[in-house]
Amino acid sequence: MDTSTDPHATGRFDARYIAFLETVTTLRPALHRFCARMTGSVTDGEDVVQEALFQAYRKLETFDDTRPLKPWLFQIAHNRCIDFLRRRAVRQVSETAAMELDGGDSVEPVAPILDGALEHLVGTLPPKERACVLLKEVFDASLEEIAELVGSTVGGVKAALNRGRSKLAALRESSAKPRATDPALSRLLHLYVERFNRQDWDGLRELISADARLQVADRFAGALADAGYFNNYQRWKTPLRFAVGSVDGQPAVIIHTWDGSRWTPTSMIHFEIADDRIVRIADYIHCPWVLTAAASVLIGDDPI
Repeated sequence: MDTSTDPHATGRFDARYIAFLETVTTLRPALHRFCARMTGSVTDGEDVVQEALFQAYRKLETFDDTRPLKPWLFQIAHNRCIDFLRRRAVRQVSETAAMELDGGDSVEPVAPILDGALEHLVGTLPPKERACVLLKEVFDASLEEIAELVGSTVGGVKAALNRGRSKLAALRESSAKPRATDPALSRLLHLYVERFNRQDWDGLRELISADARLQVADRFAGALADAGYFNNYQRWKTPLRFAVGSVDGQPAVIIHTWDGSRWTPTSMIHFEIADDRIVRIADYIHCPWVLTAAASVLIGDDPI
């Protein structure tokens, strides 16, 4: 394999890929917001964005630079979201009817414009309705733009919008029951936080499997042993503290940054465990939009 064209080949992303990511920095929060709502998870959404941006990087030579970059990236991200949902086997059979007109030409919302609370409920919709409602109500795309992005017609988009809006109008928010936390995961998270905050790097390594995988968004994807992960944290310029919490009901470590007067939650780390060891770390310290896009963040018993 020609590793000069594959930033993932050696784990660390090459300089050209980092430069590409820097050119799309302003689009990242919007891409993540879309993918997080499509997948129903802020962490899955960021993973999908990472896949979409890598795919876009590999296809840059095919991009017509006379066209806007944003719709092209959104189309790639949308397709990756659909692939993700297919793999998760949640795509609805009713999607086959999305191309059909429902007999009405109205494009007026039959529910209020999406507010912050309803935006988090679009995950209850089938994927096409979900995408159409998000693109129209959150990103203010035109019917023609949406049709091109989701591979439909203007009539199909109208029908999907009307169905999606009607379903959202009928939804009533209910308090979601917190997910039961695996005791082994909870124990490891508390140990991880305690040892990080006292900078016990050897103690941290004891919690992690020898073949653990690491993803540091925008920086590294591969074996943790190849990453120099804790060395990077030792050299971190801004003071950091960790705390056990949850993001959208999933256990996580919340990263706090010292801003000169207080500790502010800025990002998160997600862990997977097996045989009482951490086997995967997904660190989103370089992606603050992941935390801000969450429907709920708890630190201990305190919401933020």
